[in-house]
Amino acid sequence: MTEMVIDKRRVAESFSRAASSYDQAAEFQRQVGSNLLARLPERFAPQAIIDLGCGTGYFTRALTQRFQQPVMGLDLAEGMLRFANSQSIAESSWVVADAEALPLKPASQDLIFSSLALQWCPDLLRALTQAAQALRPGGCLAFSTLVEGTLTELQQAWQTVDGFVHVNRFMPLADLQQMLAMAGFGRWHCEVEEHVLRYAQLSGLTQELKALGAHNLNAGRPGGLTGRARLRALTQAYETFRQPAGLPATYQVAQILMFKES
Repeated sequence: MTEMVIDKRRVAESFSRAASSYDQAAEFQRQVGSNLLARLPERFAPQAIIDLGCGTGYFTRALTQRFQQPVMGLDLAEGMLRFANSQSIAESSWVVADAEALPLKPASQDLIFSSLALQWCPDLLRALTQAAQALRPGGCLAFSTLVEGTLTELQQAWQTVDGFVHVNRFMPLADLQQMLAMAGFGRWHCEVEEHVLRYAQLSGLTQELKALGAHNLNAGRPGGLTGRARLRALTQAYETFRQPAGLPATYQVAQILMFKES
């Protein structure tokens, strides 16, 4: 399997800083999470619910509305939780937590929902087995994650400029599926959605990634500021991808439902 090198402290700090700007830039994230929520079985009626990697609490609130149950929001980034609490409804509670070390009792949850958060786990299999332990028999882990092929245009453009890692690396789909099979769930389903976003200029994409806190967090990134000459070269390289509708940015999203055996 491909080894993922991610500094979780940097992840937490980056998303904490982005808390106040996240929702304005998160249209794609809301679409992905809404698609995940729509995949849950119609008659599924969980009572104990976790929103894992809840961020600003957008889907914590959506889960509360759909299931009419209190929802606990867990996130590694304290700044996100402070913001979520300021926007929250009375039924929500917020806990700083690491997906690889869940502060949950075994067999205590019916649904763990996590949209576009688990790709920041260096040890995804550990996060999946932690979720399996926390779920009751018949419980569900519903999560979406980014896989290899995400931001491929940006990655290819940077490769023409220098040899540094400028774009977050994401797991190959085959590695993800292997982990899903090993995680201790009775049955699971994985489907990949391709989303292509369009931008008038490259700066629109880079500013959006910064506002989301999702800019480059992998090892091997360059230190210091990116010089003007390299930015000009990057812009020129990215222009080769331009289409009539604008500059494309492709995201490969795995939408996954996993059920614990009853």
